[in-house]
Amino acid sequence: MTVDDSGSSTDAQGRVDRGHPYPADPGEDPLALRLEQLILGAERRYTPFQAARSAGVSMELASRFWRAMGFADIGQAKALTEADVLALRRLAGLVEAGLLSEAMAVQVARSTGQTTARLAEWQIDSFLEGLTEPPEPGMTRTEVTYPLVELLLPELEEFLVYVWRRQLAAATGRVVQAADDEEMVDRRLAVGFADLVGFTRLTRRMEEEELGELVEAFETTAADLIAAHGGRLVKTLGDEVLYVADDAGTSAEIALRLIETMAHDETMPELRVGMAFGTVTTRMGDVFGTTVNLASRLTSIAPKDAVLVDSAFAEELIRTRDAPASEAAAAEEAAAAEKEGEEPPAYRFALQPMWQRPVRGLGVVEPWLLARRNGTS
Repeated sequence: MTVDDSGSSTDAQGRVDRGHPYPADPGEDPLALRLEQLILGAERRYTPFQAARSAGVSMELASRFWRAMGFADIGQAKALTEADVLALRRLAGLVEAGLLSEAMAVQVARSTGQTTARLAEWQIDSFLEGLTEPPEPGMTRTEVTYPLVELLLPELEEFLVYVWRRQLAAATGRVVQAADDEEMVDRRLAVGFADLVGFTRLTRRMEEEELGELVEAFETTAADLIAAHGGRLVKTLGDEVLYVADDAGTSAEIALRLIETMAHDETMPELRVGMAFGTVTTRMGDVFGTTVNLASRLTSIAPKDAVLVDSAFAEELIRTRDAPASEAAAAEEAAAAEKEGEEPPAYRFALQPMWQRPVRGLGVVEPWLLARRNGTS
């Protein structure tokens, strides 16, 4: 059999077979191939070279896009479909039209690939695995999987697009409200790290399944609280979550809610939170810079079930009247308000200065202990 550049094959009798999949590895599961075709909506038809040529892009650029999306090199196996060609054509078209630079198009491919890869892994590990338990004795998981995926696929696809559009609208709104062009990339944000105390010891004592359930419960609780109170979850790291908020008051409320919620759950270890306020660089959904590093360092030195903030964060809470400069100042304000027959300021938070201390890589910092004031919640 010979294969020409179009992807058609010709057998010894000269018969042409167009568009059929590349012969599968003898060890490849037939169900896996059927599921792949169902999900992708097309058969394997192209080698990487043929896909690149059909899309009108160089093999070098096609390889950059595919690697950015997280796809392994496959040599010249015929494993690509019309959808792969269309994706290449669209990315290259954005570059040709001047809407994106080549470097930006690669970033789009990388950010999309990383995000959806994690989503797909979660859906298979935690979602489909449970749903494909055989409903009747004698049935195999294989017999259940295909029809289930066939039913779920269009619904999940619609939901994914809906959530993405909602998130894109929210992110766009934040950008256009930025004060200037520089603020769109380097913004002043409140950054918070929440970390489970003693997690390493737990990994030695708990079974893997128990540990997985604990981490999932922590991440779910944290994600829900952060979203509900106006923050944005940046990423989870097993025993740690990183989040940001546009203002210090929102971030402070989230931190204390996290501590209070976890403290009421007997299955959870203690939590500690560190927060800093300042300029943050955002790239591909992540955050970087000294402010992020400082929040991380403060988390590592925070007491159990407590929140530490840096001096810039404390100053911001004082500036926005979310916390008094000191309890003495608050008492003076209350006395003055009473004398004038007015309501005293209703501060939400209290700040207690701690001893200055050196922090690795950041010099000497002055942490402040954050708490609720007068039992407010």
